[in-house]
This record gives sequence, C-alpha cells and structure tokens, in this order.
Amino acid sequence: MSNIIGGGPKKVLYTLNTIKRIGLKNSAKALRSNNACKACGLGMGGQQGGMHNELGEFPSVCNKSVQAQSTDIQPAIPLEIFQHTMQDFRALSAYELEHLGRLNTPLYKDKKSDKFEPITWGKALGIAAVQLKHTDPANSFFYASGRASNEAGFILQLMARIYGTNNINNCSFYCHQATGVGLQSVIGSGTSTIELSDLQHCDTFFLIGANPASNHPRLIHQLKAIRERGGKVIVINPAKEPGLVKFSVPKSMGSMLSGGSEIASHYVQPNIASDWYVLTGIAKYLLNNDQCDMAYIENHTEGVNAYIEQCQSTTWQVITNETGLSQQAIETIAAVYAQSKTAVFSWGMGVTHHLNGVENVEAIANLALLRGMIGKVGAGLLPLRGHSNVQGIGTVGVKPELSESVIQAMEADLKITLPKTKGLDTLACLRLAEQGGIKTALMMGGNLFEASPNTHWAEQALDKIDGKIYLTTTLNRGHVYANDNSASLILPVMARDEEQKATTQESMFNYVRLSDGGITRLDNVRSETDILVSLAQALFTEKTAIDFSVFSSHQHIREKLAAFIPSLSFLQNISHSKQEQAVAGRILHSPVFSTANKKARFKSAASLPSNDIAHVFTLATIRSEGQFNSIIYEEHDSYRNNAARDSLLISEQSALDLGFKEGERVNVISAHGEMRGLALVYFDVPEGNVLAYYPEANVLTGLQVDPRSQTPNFKSIGVSISKA
Repeated sequence: MSNIIGGGPKKVLYTLNTIKRIGLKNSAKALRSNNACKACGLGMGGQQGGMHNELGEFPSVCNKSVQAQSTDIQPAIPLEIFQHTMQDFRALSAYELEHLGRLNTPLYKDKKSDKFEPITWGKALGIAAVQLKHTDPANSFFYASGRASNEAGFILQLMARIYGTNNINNCSFYCHQATGVGLQSVIGSGTSTIELSDLQHCDTFFLIGANPASNHPRLIHQLKAIRERGGKVIVINPAKEPGLVKFSVPKSMGSMLSGGSEIASHYVQPNIASDWYVLTGIAKYLLNNDQCDMAYIENHTEGVNAYIEQCQSTTWQVITNETGLSQQAIETIAAVYAQSKTAVFSWGMGVTHHLNGVENVEAIANLALLRGMIGKVGAGLLPLRGHSNVQGIGTVGVKPELSESVIQAMEADLKITLPKTKGLDTLACLRLAEQGGIKTALMMGGNLFEASPNTHWAEQALDKIDGKIYLTTTLNRGHVYANDNSASLILPVMARDEEQKATTQESMFNYVRLSDGGITRLDNVRSETDILVSLAQALFTEKTAIDFSVFSSHQHIREKLAAFIPSLSFLQNISHSKQEQAVAGRILHSPVFSTANKKARFKSAASLPSNDIAHVFTLATIRSEGQFNSIIYEEHDSYRNNAARDSLLISEQSALDLGFKEGERVNVISAHGEMRGLALVYFDVPEGNVLAYYPEANVLTGLQVDPRSQTPNFKSIGVSISKA
C-alpha cells in the first residue's frame, strides 16, 4: 500500500493513449479552445484558453479533462444500433453504453414498445410539447445537471415557472445542498468564501471527506505547493487514499522523477460518519488551550456561548468512541491548526452525504470562526463542487425556491405572475412520482436514475412517470431503465464547446467563465437553449404574452440575468468585454458577512449524531479514479489496487475476522437491498468500515435524508457481509 501513489507516468500514458484514440488534432483543438473545462467545479479554460486557470497557470489540464473530452469527440452512434431492444441495451455496462458514441438523432421509446425509434426533430419537439400540454404543471418536474450552461439553466427554470411549477431541481440536492444550507445558516452565503489565489497564501489546508486526487486532480498541484513552502495539509478521511499520501504531479518534472510529492502532512482516519466528533474534538483543544481569537469572536460573531457549552459537554470518551481515534491523534492536528495564521477548510461529499450533513458543515464553519479564519486573505471555506457548472445552475435559479427580490424583478420585467406553490426537492419529486403524482419530467443532462438512492425503488418511481424528456449527449443507464411502462424521448444536444453561441459557467471559486463554443462535430444535434425555446414557444402560444424567441439570443438571456440578479450584473457586457470575474459579494477578505447584522453565527447541533450499532459494518459509497459522477471511463480503479467495480474494499483485519481472504466473493446486505458476489479487496480503512462503488452500491442505500437539506444518506449505511 505504501508504494502506491496517485498521478504519475501511468496517468500520463493513459492521457496519451486517450489522445491517440480520439486523434491528436481533435484533442488539441478541444483542450486548447476558449471553453470552460467540462469536468469538475475547480474550473479552467474560458477566455484565457482551455488549459489555463484564472491565475493564468499553464498547463491546467488533468485526466478528468481528457476523459470528458474523449466522450464528446466520439463519432455518432450508428442508427443500426437502435434496432436492438431495451433488454439488449440493459445488458451493456455503464462503460459500454457511454462508449457506444454520441447521440446524433432524437429517439423515442413508446410506452408499448421495447425499442428506441430514431425520429425527426419536428416529431420529437411535437411529442414533447403534447406531453407537457396534457400534464397538469403540479404533476411535473424539471431537473438539470451541472453540465448545462447558465443560459440553458435560466431558460429551463423560467419555462418551468411560467408553465406553472416550482418543482425545479439541480443535482446539488444529491451532493452539496447540505453545504448550501449549512453555510447559509452560519455566514449568510452558501458558497466558497475564497478565490483560487487564496490557496497561494494559506499555511494550513484541511481536506475533509474528499478525494481530490481522483475527483479534482488540479487541486493536488495547489496542495503540493502548500507543502513545498512549509505549510501543512491535514487530511481527515476514513480511507487512506494513495493519491492524498503521495502524488506524482504530471506537470512537475521533479515530482515525477522523485517518485511523487508528499501531499498530506497529517492523515487521520476516523470512522465513517463521525466527522462532527472529530471537529468538536479539535474545538475542545482550542478552547482548553486558549487558542481562539476572542477579539474576532466578540466583534464579528454571535452564538458562541451555546457552541462552547456543547463542545465542553461532549466528553473525550464519547469523541474517541465515536471516531475510533485517540485523543492524542485529534489534539495533534488541533495543535497544528492552533499555530496556523491562514487556514482553508475544504470538504466533499464525505461530509454532506449523511443524516447530519448540514451540522457537519456548520461544525467546519464553527471551527474556522474560532480562530478568525473567515474573512481574510489566504483563509476561509472551500466546498469541493463536483460538476463544472453545478454552482452556476443554482445561481441562475434552477432550484425550487427563488429569493423574493428575484421573483419581483422577474415578474415586473416580464409582466408575468410566477407560481407561489412550494417546490419539491429532487427526492421528494421522485417520492411523488412513485405515488403516481408525476406525469411528465424534463431532465437536462445527468443520470437521475443512477444518481438516486435505493436503486430498485428509483427505477419503479421513474417508470411511473408517463413521459420522460431527456436532453443529453450520450446514452446512459438512466435512458434504458425505468421505461417498461412509460415513454421516453431523448433529444441529442451540443457539448459545451460545440455551442454556436457563447455560454457562461461558474466554478467552485464563484468565478464565471465565458465559453466560445464553435467546434462542429455532429450534424443533427441542437443547443439546449434552442430546444427549450422551441418547447416554450409551442407551450405558451395562449398562456402568456412573452415572446420566447428573444431568448434564442444568449446575450439577451445574460442581460436578463444581470437585471434580475444584481451579483451577476457583469454578465450584461461579458460577451463584449470578455472580462471573466467572480460573482459579487461572495469572496470574503474581510469579516463582513451576508447576514442581517453582518455577523457570523456559531451553530450548535440540535442533536448529537450516533453510529447505529445494530449492524456489524458501516458502508460508504465511493467514486473510482476512472469515473466522473455516474459516468464510467475505466472499469478498474488504478488508485485502489486496481479494484474492479464489483469490489468491496475492507481492511485486512476485518476480512480475517470474518474468515475471508482477499479475492473471495461475498454478499453485502443492508436494510434496503443487497449486492451479491462482490470481490474483497484489502484497503486501508478502519475496522468495521467498508467501501463500495457508486452508483452500483446505491442498491444498498435507503430513502432517509438529512432533514434540513433533504440530502440522501449515501455514506453511512449499515450492512452485513456473508460468503457468496
């Protein structure tokens, strides 16, 4: 295990082989064009060129960038493929479906048919319009992934609201909604408080419940730089991820030749779902050793007394029992933080995918407030967003609830009345569907079927939706399942760099990029905005006086966004100025917060989390190095002992205690489902903790959610293990 590192020559060779497969000319054109990266929310590209970040660093490219491009550069799926039945398509793995090629014709699967029928655009748009017209808006929902542009997201939510529903969702309800709710409660804003340049000035970086070596590789370069200037990187994660221990950074010859750079200066491995207790233990050390910034707390915060009382009343015995860590291990990293002058706290879905996800996020923010680490250069909060524009999609209104000021601005300018009914979150929409209450769903990107918990239930719920309308670039398992008794319409769309009109995207640093588009690969795909505008024109001929044709202009859309959302006012001129910048009011370099009294609020947990001891093991779902969200690019995980996707990662001691050896096949059973015949792979995780790959392992997850964010519990599942 100690010899395994992340990155390195193997990733360079993988990239080289991928580029050979898709063609050097195509690869160079795609990667160097003035378009935002299609992968993670760290962001790169835009007007500085495809392989630059906002600091101008070159080459800011990674394996994830190449993987995303490799999908989009594929040729069209031959029409003969669609002579096959749904069962034939279901026999393909996610990897095989993704690599069939690009969709280049609309497809329709009638509820009485078991095949996709290639159809014309005219027929496809007619089917979609009829489906929506014959549905009560209360029985519909609209969904967008983080792949879509700000312009498409704005049109989607506007069309849905004029249609008559607030059942409008994006994929953040399954990832960082807990972050948004938690940060909103503490600082009045739900996104990162830092910009990329702050990472050049921090001396301590906390990485909690995330694996950027696989999911945000360009961040590793920043962490390497922190270590090289004498800073500390503290990783808090149940799994000992090789790429977070050492990483051979491809853009650094020294890192490659030396066999990899050390990333983590300190690495602690608590039990799954015990983050709140780790963070509380760090706070106890600071409080007991007078290491808090009392002047900052007095001048810029409120609610600290109740928080201190909860920290002090939570005993070390409880903390060590829950976390599986010694008091000394927690106090060691607390002492490092106590000496820090500028600290950044970063986290991923290992923090949010629990029944107390919001309170985990609040605990991180509390810890930053104790030492005045929000509101100065080089310090702050950095949620690691997954998809490249998931944050932007939320900013432009793809969510169930808009602020009253935005609603008023839209109603006054467009001379419309928007629905006042409460919109449902993503899982609530599926619950309603399972009860027969959703008749039509429009899904722009993503793979809601495989992203949802409790896979068999999700399939049943989606199949009860009479008509599903998908906007997508490729086929995934969500398109070929959940349609035995219902109809599916699949509309092929342009990739971001194929758009014929410039689009914008927002990174996890709140930085908005302008993508030029302009690459032509296929001859029968359409822009998402053009599809949505065409649908709206067909829908609203009698309902509203709005002429939706004006929204065919992305410049017009950006002018409306600038008018409705003051923090996006710069979008009005971005197509002319080419000036990319951060959303106003989010980066905090002074401790003035977006709350009524401009103070941050310490938040105490309403009830203390507790591990369920009724089961033997706690399972977390994970992503492999060779995947992005639910998209599978490689069948094996090169960073985790080359584990196949049908693997259960377990400590050697836990396996031996069960009487098993590595490679044996086991069944894993939860209260919600089972996975049969998984291969045991030894991995460095605490005893009693196991890992399995998402989305396959979603069959083990249930419908329990964090009550404040409605985020499903994907990462603390009680399971038992038996011989296959």
